[in-house]
Amino acid sequence: MNHPKTRNQKPIVIIGGGLAGCEAAWQLSKRGFDVLLCEMKPSRFSPAHTSPLLAELVCSNSFRSDATGNAVGLLKEEMRIMGSLIMEAADATAVPAGKALAVDRTLFSRYIEDRLASARIRISREEITRIPEDSLVIIATGPLTSESLAREISSLTGDEYLYFYDAISPIVEAESIDYAQVFRASRYEEGDTGDYLNCPMTREEYERFWTELVGGEEVPFRDFEDKHCFEGCLPIEVLARRGPKTLLFGPMKPVGLTDPKTGKRPHGVVQLRQENNTGTLYNLVGFQTKLKWPEQKRILQMIPGLGEADFARYGSMHRNTFINSPTLLRKTLQLRSNDDIFFAGQITGVEGYVESSAMGLMAGINACRQIAGEDMTPPPETTALGALLHHITNADYKTFQPMNVNFGLFVPLEGRGPKRERGRLYAERSLVALKEWMELHVS
Repeated sequence: MNHPKTRNQKPIVIIGGGLAGCEAAWQLSKRGFDVLLCEMKPSRFSPAHTSPLLAELVCSNSFRSDATGNAVGLLKEEMRIMGSLIMEAADATAVPAGKALAVDRTLFSRYIEDRLASARIRISREEITRIPEDSLVIIATGPLTSESLAREISSLTGDEYLYFYDAISPIVEAESIDYAQVFRASRYEEGDTGDYLNCPMTREEYERFWTELVGGEEVPFRDFEDKHCFEGCLPIEVLARRGPKTLLFGPMKPVGLTDPKTGKRPHGVVQLRQENNTGTLYNLVGFQTKLKWPEQKRILQMIPGLGEADFARYGSMHRNTFINSPTLLRKTLQLRSNDDIFFAGQITGVEGYVESSAMGLMAGINACRQIAGEDMTPPPETTALGALLHHITNADYKTFQPMNVNFGLFVPLEGRGPKRERGRLYAERSLVALKEWMELHVS
């Protein structure tokens, strides 16, 4: 259904022609609104982009798992149900990739350009350095936002809420931790009521772990990334290479901790900090890393208590412009201080093509509802869309880091049931909730 335009409707400007910006533009256009989509290519390229086409895929051509029993597969299915252009294009240009959804990059971008050209979307190929003040604006400039626009966003949000480099530690799902091997405590506190789960290591366990860590295979820095890390957030493997005992005076220091099983201080300790309010996710404190994902799983599962750990997020270090969304954004993706400014895509603190596109979809729909004066109730947290929105706008602002969609973000299922059935149960609950929400809130 098309929304009637009001006589005094502000122009709608979308800054950024990546996946999120194109998705937002599509959602607005198909509901009857005129859109100006601003993309600085080809007059100016970011250090990572090479194609003049919109919706360029830079790092990979894979959209990851397509099974709805997987959180990202479920998110894709929700987006299909909601009429996502990105998912339409991905399905139309898919290439064989087993259980994953991968695309022909060039055909994918051309498909999107063709669809946008047939819609009510005007495309400007000039760099935007100032945020328009007389328009409704969706900022979807991605992880490599230009310096001039980043300064504008910083001025708008505050310097302390805009970040340019990620140092991300891995996150494990709480129910996959072996609690018989860990103990709860904070340093120098008595009893078992501390804020951390502690994974104790003997000398032999630590030495084996250290040996594997220093020899682990890393992801190389990309050409446009600074290869010199800040001293305060060095990759765990870089710290380890400074000497066999370095970690014991850093993130793995055992001082102030007593293992209740032995009554003694462990040789080394890996601390896990609760990541979300529901306690379904735990962060490996100080374990930011450049190790490749299979290496992370192999080496980190050597830690006592994590032998069968399910990783909701692997660690990484890379250049990434993003805002502190829990401080700045409502669940509608509107800036708390200005209803006419929305953010979408990776700049909101999500990771991945699918997650970025999903935030573009929600920003576009919410912009329509804002203009029409309609209800802006977000999807329920039992859906992938709702869980992701809830996380980026309600996480602890002091430790906020970008996140992929994962089942640890969802409202927990009632009753655990068999682990192998968990994905199916989440998906069944989610799709029912999404359709009920759409009937009430999406036109």
